[in-house]
Order: sequence, then structure tokens, then C-alpha cells
Amino acid sequence: MWRLFGLLTLLAMPQLSWAVEAGLPMLSTSRNASGGEDYTVSLQLLGIMTILTLIPALVLGMTAFTRIIIVLAILRQALGTGQSPSNQVLLTISLFLTFFVMSPVLDVAYKEAVVPYQADEMNFTDAVKTGFEPFRNFMLSQTREDDIAMFAEIANVPTMAGPEDVPVTVLMAAFITSELKTAFQIGFLVFIPFVIIDLVVASVLMSMGMMMLSPMMISLPFKIMLFVLVDGWSLIMGSLAASFRLSGG
Repeated sequence: MWRLFGLLTLLAMPQLSWAVEAGLPMLSTSRNASGGEDYTVSLQLLGIMTILTLIPALVLGMTAFTRIIIVLAILRQALGTGQSPSNQVLLTISLFLTFFVMSPVLDVAYKEAVVPYQADEMNFTDAVKTGFEPFRNFMLSQTREDDIAMFAEIANVPTMAGPEDVPVTVLMAAFITSELKTAFQIGFLVFIPFVIIDLVVASVLMSMGMMMLSPMMISLPFKIMLFVLVDGWSLIMGSLAASFRLSGG
């Protein structure tokens, strides 16, 4: 986690240092007609802070977070447990599993970009380019070529000789699209066993003439029992982490 914090700091420091060098105070005061003080915030600084709030979303868009959170949400829907686990729990699990999957990428980016930049051995532009390369390689390993070709055609990008010529905007859009496809494919496989249990329970209730009894209420304990017996959480977490390695991540 501290490596990710270092990368975010690398992105934030130039904006903050520019504000300081430009003489933009965080808060300024002025006397009003009644003798009191009015407090104003610089518009430039407000814009910088707005940009900083978007950095975590951009970072998450370049990581394994999208696939993980979607699969866990589909799993909860398949179990039929309503809001259990809660959204906060799913987000926490997804974040920690994302850190686990992305730790090799974060290590490389931190050692090759953040550490030299903090030691004044590399300027900011080179540090950003160097720190982005591990994320770029990760996204390329998880992105389908047809998705890259589709967005390249939409953006009217000239013919690319190799992966190194793929623009960042095209790569990020194609990566997120590929992650959505992969997440729903995994979610489909996760959903099947629970659908089978629902069908079996509904058929049994129909044969017994208990049509007024909700099949979901009867099947829920069986789905939870099956999920616990097969150690479902470990299987889901392990399979999600392995899906990135199998894809070349």
C-alpha cells in the first residue's frame, strides 16, 4: 500500500510545487466593508485539488480492481443474500486483492520511478514515463487485440507497428472493456451452480404441490451450505488472482 501511496505522491508533487512557486496561497483573506474578513480559495488551487481526486480513479482503472469487484458483485447476486456481504466489505476485499495482484507491478514502478525521483536522480517527466511502463505492460497483457483495434479505429489512430505504439487513451479504454468482458465470463461460470440449485429446488417444490412457497427462500440455505463446503471464498480469490497470471499478468 505504501508503494501505491508513493506513486500517488509522485503524481501530486509537481502540481503542488507549481502552486507554491506561482505564489498561489491555499487560503487568502480580505477586509470587507463591515470590518470583517472574507476568505477565498484560489480557483487554480481548487482545480488542482479536483484533479488530485481523480487520480485514484485513474489508478484503479489501470489495475485488477474492475474485474475483481464485478465478479464479487455477481457472486453476491448468485448467492441471493441481498446486501450481505455489504458494499463496503466487497470494496475492501477488492482493494486488498488488487494490491496483492498488482504488488509486482507496484514494486517495479516504485523502484524504477519513485525512488530515483525522490533521490533527484530523475526528473518528473522521465519518472512518470518510467513509472507508467509496468502498468502499460500489465494492461497490454490483459487486453484483447480486437478491443485495441476497435478503439484505434474509433480514434483514427494510424497503423501501429507493435504494442509500444498503442496510445495511452486507446490502451486504457480497451483494457477496461476487456476487463468487463472477462469479469462477466467468470461471473457466468460462478452463476451456473447456483442456478442449478434454484432449478432443482423449484422442481421439487412444484412436484410436491408447494407452488405458494418461494423457491428462493428454500434454496438459499443450500446455496450457502454448498459455498461453505467447497470453501468458496478461497476458490474465488485464488481463481481471480490466477486469472491474471494465466493472462500473462
